[in-house]
Amino acid sequence: MYGPNLTSRFDMETIDLIIDIDLPVQSVYNQWTRFESFPFFMEGVQSVRQLDQQRLQWEVRIGGKKKTWQAEIYEQEPDQCIAWRSTSGARISGRVDFSAVEDNQTRIFLHLDYEPEGLVEKTAAALGLVKARVAGDLLHFKEFIEDAICLPEGWRGSIHESSVREGAMTGASLQLQ
Repeated sequence: MYGPNLTSRFDMETIDLIIDIDLPVQSVYNQWTRFESFPFFMEGVQSVRQLDQQRLQWEVRIGGKKKTWQAEIYEQEPDQCIAWRSTSGARISGRVDFSAVEDNQTRIFLHLDYEPEGLVEKTAAALGLVKARVAGDLLHFKEFIEDAICLPEGWRGSIHESSVREGAMTGASLQLQ
């Protein structure tokens, strides 16, 4: 007999995507840590509220249906990575890795695991629509940050195995054209 963690893993969908952004890794990482700006470039995301340095409250609209969940950041290293997992609501986890390709170019590798709920979400996942939406969101992120007049501030602390090490904010505030 399989426990709940073993059987539910088979229902998870995985998305892996890569995109290059024509800005230094620190600037790209800083913008990614400004979670409240996600609705500006992520389709269907109504809001993301940062509750504290590790917890986020998400509200999205998927297929006309409102979904909310809380997520915890359990690993974060400035200019390198951010990893998170849901703690309530929708089952989703992910990791984004940042690496310098050149001095002024950053490669993002995004990995997501999620559990589609209901027939509509399962069908959308099977047809590749969820992956296409996430790819579109990454492209919108690229356009969003490359079109910014000033580069964003970002939190420079670290999180390892859910333990927070404080850091300072760096950079300028974000202004859009």
